[in-house]
Amino acid sequence: MTTEAPVGNSWPALVGGALVFVAVGAVGTYVGLRSTEPVMPDSMVPAETTVRPGDSRAAIADPSVPLPDVTITLDPDAVERAGIVVSTVGASQASGGLRVPGVVMPNAYRQVAVTPLVGGRVTRVTAELGDPVRRGQTVAQVFSPELADAQARYVSTRAELAAHEQELARVEKLAAIGAASQQERERIHAEHAARQADLERSAVQLELFGLSPEAIGALTPGASRNALVDVPAPTDGVVTERTANVGLNVESTTPLLTVTDLSTVWVIVEVFEKDFDRVRVGSPASITTHAYPGRVLKGQVSYIDPQVSTETRTAKARLEVPNPSRDLRLGMYAEAVFGGDVADAVLTLPRGAVQHVGDRTVVYLVDPGKAGTFIEREVRLGAATGDSVPVVSGVEAGDVVVSEGSFSVRAERERLGLRATAGAPVSPDRAEADGHAGVQAMDLQEASVIVSDTSFQPSRLTLRAGIPARLTFTRTSEATCATSVVFTSLNITRDLPLNQAVTVEFTPDAAGEIAFACGMNMLRGTVVIAAAEVLPLVRSRLS
Repeated sequence: MTTEAPVGNSWPALVGGALVFVAVGAVGTYVGLRSTEPVMPDSMVPAETTVRPGDSRAAIADPSVPLPDVTITLDPDAVERAGIVVSTVGASQASGGLRVPGVVMPNAYRQVAVTPLVGGRVTRVTAELGDPVRRGQTVAQVFSPELADAQARYVSTRAELAAHEQELARVEKLAAIGAASQQERERIHAEHAARQADLERSAVQLELFGLSPEAIGALTPGASRNALVDVPAPTDGVVTERTANVGLNVESTTPLLTVTDLSTVWVIVEVFEKDFDRVRVGSPASITTHAYPGRVLKGQVSYIDPQVSTETRTAKARLEVPNPSRDLRLGMYAEAVFGGDVADAVLTLPRGAVQHVGDRTVVYLVDPGKAGTFIEREVRLGAATGDSVPVVSGVEAGDVVVSEGSFSVRAERERLGLRATAGAPVSPDRAEADGHAGVQAMDLQEASVIVSDTSFQPSRLTLRAGIPARLTFTRTSEATCATSVVFTSLNITRDLPLNQAVTVEFTPDAAGEIAFACGMNMLRGTVVIAAAEVLPLVRSRLS
């Protein structure tokens, strides 16, 4: 007699058999697919190290071979959205000495605040900002009730003295005939001396108010009196400040104008602690400016601050620089070179024009014959100084390069998949055929931002939505408030140590703009997020 097993006991066996069957089928399918998959040559196998979009493996292998030019074309709307600004490659001075940035300041010993000699109301101002004036020239006029009172007091005192002189003459005559006592004679002489002193005091006050001895002598009872006071320029110079307007009530201590003698100026520089042995009082220096790159001025250190800043570890040094042509303007940036003569001019680029592609450095030249067409060209650079970077090779004087918005041009080149291979120019047909390869392979978009004295460079970046981004900030100057960078909308804050690269990573999720700024919100920048096509990330295969 056959005994049947309960159905409930057979379920575990059935489930186990099914799992084994599925596993065997999956393994067989995988082996079959692997046997039919084309074998990729070594040149197509991805390296373990991620290669950034646009990098050339041939170029990385042989960095001594310069990359050929790559042409990128942007439509007018794309150029406008990128905020592209161009600059002309020019020449500036170079030197092997100690280079220190500075600011042109007025010579404080030759800067004078013009104040009225008496309080009152301003009735006329004859000097405007920037006007040259000569010493003694009338620059303003003040109506002064105080002057009118002083003139009236002088006239009254003068009249009283004249009357007292007549009385003194009568007393002298009486004393001569014995009709006046000696005591009376001495009293009248004392009163006369006091009235003379009062008159002299009134005259001195009028002189202090600016009246000449001739004008004071003409003050007599019944004569017309002038209560207007001319305010003269105390020195030769240029009007650099004006705070007075007609109708302003002023005191004798109220500054109306500031006159500055610009025949010499000061250049204030900050010297690092490690360079104190190279800068002394009396040390000569060569001065250059961005406004006049071909001109070299000579200056001399006249003062070094005995205190060192605890924050920057620098001390201020003052250089006196002759300025006979008045070309140096107050507030201009300058650069002082110590311990080395200024050499021949070298080509320089703005920092914002430089982009790093892999281990190569490129700039984007403007094609003068085609609007919206840019040429990516590899350049070799020297040591950066300030906001400029010297160029060893790659461009010539007069070339026009993208100085702001170069990252947007680079991003478009990567989007189109235009890749320069050393020794093999990219053909337009190949670029068109591989048009989406750059988009599909792009898994990271990167940009570098230099933090200078006065700005982020570049201050406007363009990224694509949906692709992780890495921004690298490098602060190159102590004289800047940007010791940190803040992305408020992303809730990201990063400190920026001097000359250290700091990365900010995020993934822009939608088109729009992301603002960033320094910690004090004085220097600002913008990341423009452009909409991107949604393309599957597929691996390239050989056909």
